[in-house]
Amino acid sequence: MGIAANIETKLAEMGLALPEAPKPAANYEPFVIHDGLLHVSGQISAGPDGLITGRLGDNMTTEEGAKAARACALSLLAQARAACDGDLDRVARLVKLTGFVACTPDFTEQPKVINGASDLMAELLGEAGRHARAAVGVAALPLGVAVEVEAVFALA
Repeated sequence: MGIAANIETKLAEMGLALPEAPKPAANYEPFVIHDGLLHVSGQISAGPDGLITGRLGDNMTTEEGAKAARACALSLLAQARAACDGDLDRVARLVKLTGFVACTPDFTEQPKVINGASDLMAELLGEAGRHARAAVGVAALPLGVAVEVEAVFALA
C-alpha cells in the first residue's frame, strides 16, 4: 500500500478528509515543483466553518492553536495532492515544515502549537512524515488567522 492509500485510509479512520486545495489569496503560486522537491506555500488555519482566528497567549489556548496547525497540515496535503495531479503516491516524504504562530510577545509554546501539524504528518505518513522544522512566533498573520504552515516534500 502506497503513501496515498495510507493517507486516505487513515484520514477516513480518523473521521477526517482533505479539503479542496485552497486558491492563492495574492500574487503567488500555491506550490512549485523544482528538482524533485514540492514547495507548498504557507497554508493558513481554516476549517469547515471558516478561518481559525486568534492570538496565542491572548484569546487562544495552546491546544486550540495545535488544532489550527492540524488544519494547516490538511491544507498542505490537499495542495500536495493537487500538485501531484491527485496522486499522493508521488510524495516520498515530508522534508520540512515551517510554522508561524500569531502570539503575544511572552508566549513561548510555538513548538507545541506546530506539533499539531507535525503529529498529524507523522501519523499519516509514518517514518516518511518525520521532518525538519521551525516554529516561529509572529505579531500577526494574514486575515487574523492563528497559524500558518508551509512545507517541502520530496517527490518520488
